[in-house]
Amino acid sequence: MPTRILPAGSDPDAVRSLTTLLSQLPDAEPQPPAADSTHLVDTLARLAAESVDELPEVVVVHERIGPVPALELIREVALRFPAVGVVLVTTDASPGLFAAAMDSGARGLVALPLSYEELAGRVQAVAQWSTGVRRHLGHGADVIGGAGGTVVTVSGAKGGTGTTLTAIQLALAAQASGRATALVDLDLQTGDIASYLDIQFRRSVVDLATITDISPRVLADAVFRHDTGLALLLAPGEGERGEEVTDRAARQIVSALRSRYEIVVIDCGSQLGGAGAAAVEMADTALLVATPDVVAVRAAKRTVRMWDRLQIRKAEETTVVVNRHTRNTEIQPALVQRITGTALARTAVPANFKELQAVVDAGRVHELDAKSTVKQALWALAGELGLVKTGGEGAHRGTGRGATGFRRRKE
Repeated sequence: MPTRILPAGSDPDAVRSLTTLLSQLPDAEPQPPAADSTHLVDTLARLAAESVDELPEVVVVHERIGPVPALELIREVALRFPAVGVVLVTTDASPGLFAAAMDSGARGLVALPLSYEELAGRVQAVAQWSTGVRRHLGHGADVIGGAGGTVVTVSGAKGGTGTTLTAIQLALAAQASGRATALVDLDLQTGDIASYLDIQFRRSVVDLATITDISPRVLADAVFRHDTGLALLLAPGEGERGEEVTDRAARQIVSALRSRYEIVVIDCGSQLGGAGAAAVEMADTALLVATPDVVAVRAAKRTVRMWDRLQIRKAEETTVVVNRHTRNTEIQPALVQRITGTALARTAVPANFKELQAVVDAGRVHELDAKSTVKQALWALAGELGLVKTGGEGAHRGTGRGATGFRRRKE
């Protein structure tokens, strides 16, 4: 059976040379190359969604790839697609880089300039390893493979738009429907999830920031298990410690969560930092919460443009959620969509703070009455995004919402 090999790199000439050499290997079947890290991960996710057997046996990553650095990309691929063997092609064949590559999950390293014999030997060994892993996956029901869980980020166009409440209710809806769900507070300086749920905690996301290999046990130690069943990874109690969570650390943390939970909801707040930007870039669905007023809509447009300039996310890959909506306001959801150039959630969340005030003040937003129009809208939004199991508790009757609004990142 031919060995499927997916090359990846941002230098067209280097990738062309690599692909040419790969095509000369015995029983090799090079796939169309991935031009950057996002393209590579999206391609693997699309194939894994069909079947583990559709994934290439070997991915060859050239050291010149972006926007995610090669070693971070290898770590993400190894975590999300354990049946794929990764080979790093690099000019630096030092023992230090070799060790770093192995720690990141690579199965081999090939030095530049490329040698046919070295490349052939390494690819063959990695392909055999991959075949063995797939054979094991075929008999191991408890092994989690494929693309892993769904990651949804919730960001605010500006402060006070309702980002945290939205994130909490989406996570509660997913959990109530029977999905294993993690709720993460990446609003690192001013995160309020702990206050909204009135909990005391010792561990936070900062405790994972310096760990290069986040094992299931390490992750479990950092997570707070809420009475509702939600797994909470909270912002630090001391806001200044949020700086310890770098974009690299955020990528590792999100990848670890994705591999362990069906649904991961991340509150990114309204201020863009490295960690939040990494989460938005990695997300399957990125929500931007805005209220129907001129200041918030302008802020939403500004945020969307910034994400696009920084190559974090394109406007059409972002979904705006209109919060505190009333029929009488001059700014309606369709206008918000037209101004921002984004996708628009079909579900608009009504303005009804009286329903929320008591539970917010008590720190018990998880006890919001099921008859609340705000809760019904947010849980309907969870259904629209495909976060709840059909027929589960999270699907409110009479909402008329399906999962057709769920937007995966473009392939």
